[in-house]
Amino acid sequence: MTTTTVKLGIWNRKRRLASGKVQCQRLHSVNWMCPETGKKRRLSFATKPEAEAERDRIVAAMKGQRYFNPNANPTVAEAVTHWLGVKTPDIKPQTRKTYAILTRIITGPLLQGSPKERAVFTETGVKPHRDAKILQMLGPKKLSELTTAEIRAWHATVREEVGEFSAKEVKGMLKSILALAQEDFGVPVPNMPSNLTRRKQKPKKSILDPGEVAQLIDHAKSDPARGIFYAFPFLTGVRASEQLGLLWEDVDFDAGVIRIRRVQERDGSMTLATKTEAGEREIPICASLRKMLLEWKLICPRLDGRLYRVFCGPGHPRAWPQRPEGSGAAILYSNFLRRYWQPGLKAAGVRYVTHHSARHSFVSTLQAQGVEVGLVAKLAGHANPAVTLGHYTQAVRGGEGALRLLDEAYGAVAGGLR
Repeated sequence: MTTTTVKLGIWNRKRRLASGKVQCQRLHSVNWMCPETGKKRRLSFATKPEAEAERDRIVAAMKGQRYFNPNANPTVAEAVTHWLGVKTPDIKPQTRKTYAILTRIITGPLLQGSPKERAVFTETGVKPHRDAKILQMLGPKKLSELTTAEIRAWHATVREEVGEFSAKEVKGMLKSILALAQEDFGVPVPNMPSNLTRRKQKPKKSILDPGEVAQLIDHAKSDPARGIFYAFPFLTGVRASEQLGLLWEDVDFDAGVIRIRRVQERDGSMTLATKTEAGEREIPICASLRKMLLEWKLICPRLDGRLYRVFCGPGHPRAWPQRPEGSGAAILYSNFLRRYWQPGLKAAGVRYVTHHSARHSFVSTLQAQGVEVGLVAKLAGHANPAVTLGHYTQAVRGGEGALRLLDEAYGAVAGGLR
């Protein structure tokens, strides 16, 4: 970056008042040639010390390669807005809403209080009580003036006020935001701090081992009315929103694949988008799952007389020949857990685990069978830039074999249990 001379000056500003009188004000100025635009710039101050302080700041910024044209220098809040705008087309609305909430921890202001009080303040801007303390975050800070030390101090505040997990999440988001701002605006950004205080050892997620999964699937095969509900995630690795959002049109028995391309929101509505772009994928149907799906298709509740949702409610019985009222409608996640997931695991005689734990079992079993990590990530819908995924055609060819290994692994264990 080319340096330039920053000079001090004095000039008289004249203004005509409403009375017709001309007022003259003596101002001290800082004059320099902007190295980015090549145009002259002048800032005015009422006192000489203020002008000298600004001159010293500009000179220091130029020497330290941290100068940026103030006219195009975005704040952290503006960089966050730009980042959300770039992300929005590739993520579903619920994810975008979550990102917007998390980025408020970056931009601020942040209420010092309970999680519930912070949530209300974030939504309404109203403090829970007069003495509630408001903490300023990084939002008003110009990117060219942001330092690594300030990010470190901000991260410590978030850890103290919000928690370890949120601090880690928003730190990763801030890193992505700064990288995009540097790429799109050319603004120099500071390095992310290192040697941050590490969180305590997180307890390992409880997952079912292959023997327990085999026992669960074996029981599910003898439970045609409910078994598919709790066996499905162990055989596909899908998220709960992806399972509940699955339609029969997404199940292609001829091609032998399940197409994941939509999710169910918390209110039961459907969104034609997955959590991330990588979440839209095809999962081969293994032999066990194919048999269970075909049996379920025969008795699956219809919506207005036609097959629609794969995982739907049975409705309320009515006198024959009327169909059950509300059959084929969406099942909310809470009802799914209470009516299908919890009773299914209990009846199968296995430990209780979360629905997300089934993804861990799915991934762990495939890796144990020697399936390459790139293919496993593709089948699970993970978008991990650290993993180099193989070519699409290779992944599809390997997908059927991978699910066959999964089926064989559970089948072999189940056979040994009998």
